[in-house]
Amino acid sequence: MDFKQFQQKYNIQFNNDQLLKQAFMHTSYVNEHRDAGLEDNERLEFLGDAVLELAVSQHLFRHYPDMSEGELTKFRANIVCEPSLEQFSRTLNLGEYLLLGKGEEASGGRERPAILADAFEGLMGAIYLDQGFKKALAFLQEYVFPSIEPGAFSHVMDYKSKLQELVQKDHQSVSYKIIDEIGPDHNRQFVASVSLNGTKIGTGIGKSKKEAEQEAAKEGLKEVSKP
Repeated sequence: MDFKQFQQKYNIQFNNDQLLKQAFMHTSYVNEHRDAGLEDNERLEFLGDAVLELAVSQHLFRHYPDMSEGELTKFRANIVCEPSLEQFSRTLNLGEYLLLGKGEEASGGRERPAILADAFEGLMGAIYLDQGFKKALAFLQEYVFPSIEPGAFSHVMDYKSKLQELVQKDHQSVSYKIIDEIGPDHNRQFVASVSLNGTKIGTGIGKSKKEAEQEAAKEGLKEVSKP
């Protein structure tokens, strides 16, 4: 993979090229190169998710002064979710830079929505670690924020936000937990549970942790909506 070309294309120069490479390194690739001492992009995804939350929150706060807190929360949730992150990833052609195991490659992993979304988050985490929040924000302002406007992401069904909105009226607490991982590395699935005030109200399965949590929230919504 030509990561120098990536840096030239997007006008960003990494101090630590390994961080950029790690942002695109899927767990299936690491598993096939166990002796190389590599680390997959999952920890960078975790960090990138937080960077995105803050950056998008700041953007929406400054550009939509007439929106209420609830409207801002819903708008942000529709942007920082797997379908939207996949869309950003495809726009930036991140799929061509992915480092995948042979099995994942053969099964179409380069086009898998969850992997593309994770790569975008991994990239944001890598930029933040290497360049700081200011550079991460500048990257988003250049390549992502121009596509953000009310209605642009209204097609995204965010069950987690809907569940949160429903229960917060009664000051109740919602929490999520990944309770299992199933399947081979090239077709791994996650199992998530959602609890209301400590009581489990739903479970869900997905090809990413986010997708599993969304499916769990979907089940949870059905449970709390019962008469």
